Amino acid sequence: MNYVFDVIFIVILFAIFGYTHSLLASLKIKIWFRKTFGDFIAFYRLFYNLVGLLSVYLIYELSPKPHIIIYDLPNPFDLIILIPQLLSLAGVFWAFQYICFKEFLGLDQIKRFFEKRYTTELDEEFTLRIEGPYRYSRHPVYFFSITFLLFRPIMDLFYLTFFICIVAYFYIGSYYEEKKLVRQFGEIYENYKKEVPTIFPAKLFKPYNQKVIAEV
Repeated sequence: MNYVFDVIFIVILFAIFGYTHSLLASLKIKIWFRKTFGDFIAFYRLFYNLVGLLSVYLIYELSPKPHIIIYDLPNPFDLIILIPQLLSLAGVFWAFQYICFKEFLGLDQIKRFFEKRYTTELDEEFTLRIEGPYRYSRHPVYFFSITFLLFRPIMDLFYLTFFICIVAYFYIGSYYEEKKLVRQFGEIYENYKKEVPTIFPAKLFKPYNQKVIAEV
């Protein structure tokens, strides 16, 4: 019975993280930060990412660790399962080729701030590039992250709960993220949503056939 409470506590911690992380990503908070601190909004993206990493670390440290083994793959399967993990890691790097990684981290914003050419209204410049893996999934970074975390030689109850919470957060987070993208790119993104799955590339043999590069 203690394991049930352990799982519930982990889910509650993740729910708190998901709410605060989404709140910090909201347009309302960014507008308030911009009005209050002006061009120091340039540091917001990096701050947001660091808070996210710290929050995940705290969740891991504060969570109970129900150690019920669900499976433990014997040799050589424990080594074979590393192959899809490595492919997933390569997929993450592939997906990041089509976004500005330094903009994603928040480093380009800070560079523009110190060069006194920060003109972005909020915390980042947006470029929509529908190429590569984005023709199969609207959020390929999430997809490859999920598959990387899924293929694991040993699975216990704690890790499974952690994994399910992360997948749920990806889906919930993508919903709010896309509301912002629809506001910014309008009909272009609406058409894209109709043709391409959210995360899992269900239409693998029917990729989006229109190359799109749009900026705001």
